[in-house]
Amino acid sequence: MSRPEYVVETRDLHKYYFLKGEVVKALRGINLQVEYGEYLCIMGPSGSGKTTLFNMIGGLDKPTKGMVLLDGRDISRLTSTQMAWVRCHKIGYIFQTFNLIPVLTALDNVALPMIFAGVPREERIKRATELLERVGLGDRLHHRPDELSGGQQQRVAIARALANDPAIVLADEPTGNLDLNTGLKIVHLLRDLNKERNVTIITATHDLKMIDVSDKIAWIRDGIIERVEKRVGVELGEEEFEL
Repeated sequence: MSRPEYVVETRDLHKYYFLKGEVVKALRGINLQVEYGEYLCIMGPSGSGKTTLFNMIGGLDKPTKGMVLLDGRDISRLTSTQMAWVRCHKIGYIFQTFNLIPVLTALDNVALPMIFAGVPREERIKRATELLERVGLGDRLHHRPDELSGGQQQRVAIARALANDPAIVLADEPTGNLDLNTGLKIVHLLRDLNKERNVTIITATHDLKMIDVSDKIAWIRDGIIERVEKRVGVELGEEEFEL
């Protein structure tokens, strides 16, 4: 069976929320294609629908209408067991708030997803150590999150997202809680890992620094994709600086 053309594709994707008798249309017919090994940046202001789209792609929420295809399969049709397998093996998640477990060391936080994947302990330790060394934390293996800076915690989160060698890494506002310099380092670290591992990276953000490392930018506003551009052709208008 041949590989599908796109690692992720959305078709006429809608997401509605029903709040106090009112319908909030967070997504209104999103059509988007993401190629294998691509670095896609979803840009938009707060309330534009970018995080909702991110959650749809990651299988964290289900569409009201339309579909999300991952490797050509409609993930909304998967059983909860099948979707759990996809989240464990195919997708790595990076969140703005890091979401590290406070009582675990950096090494144990990175090794945790491998437990669920059934990786033997010796291999977990070896792989987690290598990942932490790759993100520049080889000397922080046994530090807990409260002993690490914000940038270091985000590096642990990136290493954890790569633990099970996923095809896709989803990063939701990965620089949102970081200062300018640290955020820039994280941006370039993600790009380096994208190139080294050929992992597809999809990031939802309003951080314009992300444009510099992206292959493609999808601009979203009011639940609609306004345009999709290759990085070399990006032109920023006044509205983009209102993000």
